[in-house]
Amino acid sequence: MFKESITAEEIGQLQMAAFPGKIHVITEEGPAFDRAIRYLRKEKVIGFDTETRPTFMPHQPHYNVSLLQLSGKDHAYLFRINKLGMNKRLCNLLADKHIIKIGAAVHDDIRGLQKHAEFKAGGFVDLQKDVWEWGIRDKSVKKMAAIILGFRISKTQQLSNWEAETLSDAQQLYAATDAWVCREMYDKLQQTEKNPLPENI
Repeated sequence: MFKESITAEEIGQLQMAAFPGKIHVITEEGPAFDRAIRYLRKEKVIGFDTETRPTFMPHQPHYNVSLLQLSGKDHAYLFRINKLGMNKRLCNLLADKHIIKIGAAVHDDIRGLQKHAEFKAGGFVDLQKDVWEWGIRDKSVKKMAAIILGFRISKTQQLSNWEAETLSDAQQLYAATDAWVCREMYDKLQQTEKNPLPENI
């Protein structure tokens, strides 16, 4: 059984964790892109997330999705959509019902990607909609990770510039971790008996 919710103080006492595998940044079509698609198509379950350059002032333009993160257990791929666009093979991957994509608040992420290219999303699981079945009330990725996996993840790069010419090591690790941790949470939930919250709450 998992805790219903967790406080910031409790999270602060947990050990920090981050994606332990190899991170690949994909900026163009070519051999690296081909390898990424081949790897991800072999995975039954992949972690999913996107990043968008933040807007801090009312008169600033609103940016489209800058980055798409897809993570297996050992490899995380960061597709720089602002440079690459939504390639047809990427769209096909996100439409494939047989490859499960795990994220949080996936509807907004999918809608953002569909502004780059039309595709019909398939095989997506939204942790925010599902965790109540395991008795979890908290919905943020940071809190869900703390409750389900027992560690904390850093969110310090969340509001950084995702359209920078080169992504920093810290940005890459943050982006890879956000996708990977969704996959890890899903994996742990599948191994744990459900204990749903009461429906009237």
